[in-house]
Amino acid sequence: MTAGLSARDLAVDHTLAMLSANVRFILDVTPVDADAQRAEFVAGTLEEPSFTYRDLESDPDVLEAQLDHAPVEAVEDPTLADLLRGKDRELRLQLEMLRARGTEDFRQLSVELYGAVGPSLRKRAEDIVARLEVPEAGVELVHAEDFKLMADAEIELYREQDPDLGIHAEVRPDVSGVLVEGDTLLLGEDTAVAAERVEALLHHEVGTHLVTQVNGTGQPVRTLASGLAGYDETQEGLAVLAEVGCGGLTPFRLRQLAVRVLTVHRMLSGATFRESWTALRDAGIPEGAAYTTTMRIYRSGGLTKDVVYLRGLLDLLDHLRSGGDLELLFLGKFALRDLPLVRDLQNRGVLCPARLRPRWLLDPSAVDRLARAAATDDLTTLTERPVT
Repeated sequence: MTAGLSARDLAVDHTLAMLSANVRFILDVTPVDADAQRAEFVAGTLEEPSFTYRDLESDPDVLEAQLDHAPVEAVEDPTLADLLRGKDRELRLQLEMLRARGTEDFRQLSVELYGAVGPSLRKRAEDIVARLEVPEAGVELVHAEDFKLMADAEIELYREQDPDLGIHAEVRPDVSGVLVEGDTLLLGEDTAVAAERVEALLHHEVGTHLVTQVNGTGQPVRTLASGLAGYDETQEGLAVLAEVGCGGLTPFRLRQLAVRVLTVHRMLSGATFRESWTALRDAGIPEGAAYTTTMRIYRSGGLTKDVVYLRGLLDLLDHLRSGGDLELLFLGKFALRDLPLVRDLQNRGVLCPARLRPRWLLDPSAVDRLARAAATDDLTTLTERPVT
């Protein structure tokens, strides 16, 4: 028994965490040949990409049968029961989406999981796109192997806080872009990051996604590592706040988050892949970046996840504006709406102290930047560099 949680309750939690770890959701809905099809599509010889996806390592039917044997309805602790019921629903929805890859059903299920684009969010995105200038091309790029070396160095700095960290970075041929899966930072072989974005991306991926994974792994409630229901929005909002905190949120990056929202809206409104790509090109987005954005949103039949970055950032700025802080949000992966439940577990002594604190949040200048960000309603000012 752990601080008031019964062994039976924890067994259900651990089972859901184990099953969640077996669902490689983002990897499994992302094409393995996105980069291979880029050249043909951009050249116009391919009207609409026909993506290939990796075989599922775990059968969704088997995972769902295992879920059926995790008695969430029997969890006695009311706080944990509330959290686990939400996680059970989310897992079942993800499994249904994996079965529906490449179909219109996938798109509708994605709206159920991540939401669509509300009018106010769309208006904020349109305002950002209209007001931020498109940066000139020709930036210095850091390629996958060099970025991995920088990520390795960042991870080593976190080992000064905890030498037993199991997190690491890998370059893989079957990955597109940069993403975190479990305890691993994955880099596609063709990844190229603007040099001015490297520090911000490290704090985004390592300083947020991997830090919360490590902290969640150290908790008796193991679903805090794999992620409670709806955690993506708060996670991505925190990760973008890390970019703000380190002074690395560039105009291009903020505009990128906004055009993702608008591209999701176009996709849900019936635009084709090429129509959405063309709209991005018309907005001044470089052809490669426009392709990547469109691919992210049209993959597997239509994934609306990219609305959560801007929406999560706005929600967290409201949280800071109303006097909230960020410390508890790094104990694991959970949604801002579940903060009162996580705080209840902490107040009762259920949760352990965080193994890691994000390095960027230890910088007093980052705290000052977040305070300034919370004090304004104009997101475009978050990209301004202080005069020195």
